[in-house]
Amino acid sequence: MSFHKSTCIRFVKRRYHWSYLYFFPGWGCWSYLGRLGGRQPISLQKGGCVYRRTVQHEVLHALGFHHEQVRSDRDQHATILYQNIQPGLEPNFMKVSTNNLGTPYDYNSVMHYGRYAFSKNRQPTIIPKPNPNAVIGRATQMSANDIKRVNILYQCRGY
Repeated sequence: MSFHKSTCIRFVKRRYHWSYLYFFPGWGCWSYLGRLGGRQPISLQKGGCVYRRTVQHEVLHALGFHHEQVRSDRDQHATILYQNIQPGLEPNFMKVSTNNLGTPYDYNSVMHYGRYAFSKNRQPTIIPKPNPNAVIGRATQMSANDIKRVNILYQCRGY
């Protein structure tokens, strides 16, 4: 599902816009969280990041969305195994105070990391609750909840 088909978010060619997303083939896949103002970089490294799910993931960051596994209600839905995370990458799993927009925790979100994300020892870093075998981090596109959140936050009507 694309932003254009499922939300009121529209991407247009930049003409005289002061604030805009700047996609470039940088090192890795990353975006800043939320609107910065001016030129907002989104890095999409060739050969590793130019996939629908990754582009949607990074654009959702730019639109203000955190990773699913850092939601304020995360501990009810997942256990983070910090002992298995590569040193220095722990902040990617630190819970934050989030506005969940009245939507449920979503294992199918394009914003959810996989079970072995940033593992230092091939052991899981995230275990779903209550079903430890639940599939996480496999989304190939925005979930219904991802779309709903965009539409709520940006007050999209009719979507």
